[in-house]
This record gives sequence, structure tokens and C-alpha cells, in this order.
Amino acid sequence: MEITGRLTADTTVQQLEDERKVVNFTVAINDRFKTQAGEVKDVATFIRCAYWISSKVAEWLNKGAIVQLYGRIGVDAYVNGNGEAVGNLTFHTNNIKLVASANKKNGQQQNGKSELEVTVEETEDLPF
Repeated sequence: MEITGRLTADTTVQQLEDERKVVNFTVAINDRFKTQAGEVKDVATFIRCAYWISSKVAEWLNKGAIVQLYGRIGVDAYVNGNGEAVGNLTFHTNNIKLVASANKKNGQQQNGKSELEVTVEETEDLPF
């Protein structure tokens, strides 16, 4: 499964008792549609994500970055301390592609461009 969205906050790295580390983050996916009455609706869906392969990726995943994720959806279901059934969906990511960086310098994007735009412009004059 593939999803593309914007990180809603900086990632967090959690270390488990068995020394494994997991990178946790949330992405927002925006959708816009028109109702039968002609009204335009904007809907944001927030998806919790977990990445288990390497915690080093956390330094590249900052709030505002746009990422393309590949993985599977998992369900966590349990009974909380109040005896209520609780369920969560988590997107277990096995591949992350950084589409646009959220590098900010003094509250602005560096050079007013995303990292992806800078890379493309600098390589346009290559002979291949």
C-alpha cells in the first residue's frame, strides 16, 4: 500500500526493552471534493505511522516534510483501564521516500525552495 502526506510533527524514536527502536510519526493526507450542492469540502485524514528498519531516518523527517510511504496497515485493539475497548490503526512503513524537505532557516524555507527543487535545478545542465 502507498500513501503520500505531510508530517504533522517531528518524529519520535522509542527504544523498546529488547533494544529495538521504532520511529513514530503522523502524516496528514488532504482531500478536497465537491458535494452535490456544489459546496467544496476539505477533509484531512491523520495516519499514525511506525518505521522499524532504522532509527537514523528520524533526523530527516521533520514537521512539514512531504513523504511517500510504502507498507501495510496494522490494527491494535485492547481494553483500557476503564474497561473500554480501544482500537488504533497504524501504518507500518517499510520504505520512505522524502518528496519535499521541510528545512527551515529562521522560520523560512532555505533559499525559498524545497530540497527537491534545489536538486533538480542544480542538475539541469548535466550532459546526460
